[in-house]
Amino acid sequence: MTNKLEDIGFYTLSDERAKHASSTSPMWRCEMILTGRCNFKCPYCRGPRKEYAQDMSTEKAIELTSIWAKDGLKNIRYSGGEPTLHQGLLEIVSNAKKQGISRIAISTNGSADFDYYSQLIDAGVNDFSISLDACCSSFCDKMSGIEGKFDIIISNIKKLSELTYVTVGTVIDDKNVDTLQEVIAFASGLGVSDIRIISSAQYNKLLQNAQNLDKDILDKHPILKYRINNIHVGRNVRGISETDSHQCYLVKDDSVIAGDNHYPCVIHMREGGKAIGKVGINMRAERIKWFEQTDIFENPICRKNCLDVCIDYNNKSRYYEKK
Repeated sequence: MTNKLEDIGFYTLSDERAKHASSTSPMWRCEMILTGRCNFKCPYCRGPRKEYAQDMSTEKAIELTSIWAKDGLKNIRYSGGEPTLHQGLLEIVSNAKKQGISRIAISTNGSADFDYYSQLIDAGVNDFSISLDACCSSFCDKMSGIEGKFDIIISNIKKLSELTYVTVGTVIDDKNVDTLQEVIAFASGLGVSDIRIISSAQYNKLLQNAQNLDKDILDKHPILKYRINNIHVGRNVRGISETDSHQCYLVKDDSVIAGDNHYPCVIHMREGGKAIGKVGINMRAERIKWFEQTDIFENPICRKNCLDVCIDYNNKSRYYEKK
């Protein structure tokens, strides 16, 4: 196993992290669900559970961010729902920057006013992940479940890509799979740093339509190239094989919070999996215990939905553990 994790483009993953993750290593990445509200109605979206439909209070979000920060947190992602609908987002981001968190990310549908996104950058955001599932306005309306936002989204992607790190996330299902190559080429032309293609949980098929992409596009976007290379060898974006690691090493220094609970990962939460425990100062210990006791291949949510990059990280961690 010679390929380095950092070569595949996911900045939160590295060989050094895989070598040293433990109960005492710094927290590497955390994601917080700030709200279940969204102004889009994407047909494939699971969204947060109904019990997390309301906004997390600003005070609670700051408190929980501080708990992670005291554990050396390097990267944080605020998501939802649509996090730009949360009235306290600017304050939450400013606090995260004051806590010394180096990477502050927002997952958004890209429909907010550009001035607001600019304020978020000034407050500390240096990473935007923006949904883009279509390359024309009429199909965008179909995929987002709302009309008239395409031009705003495209304009925001272009402008933000000139200011900071921006990736677009393209979720594929039976409605847009035939347009995948066009969507990727269109997204690449917007100046984004990278493109993340993923089959929806409901669709979950090999994305063969993406195989014949221009080499210049792939060379510009390492995450996209990684996924396309996997597709070329018949590997799906989702799913653990029996020979893959049966333990989730990521859970040691990664976390997802929704409401009063923390989960193994955001997919596990969205697909209805059980929480590891309640949020608080014992989260890290509870996550280590979950790691030690859980066979993720026997967990139907993990086995079906775990992403290729997470699987590769866990396999690399297993390799270093046995070395």
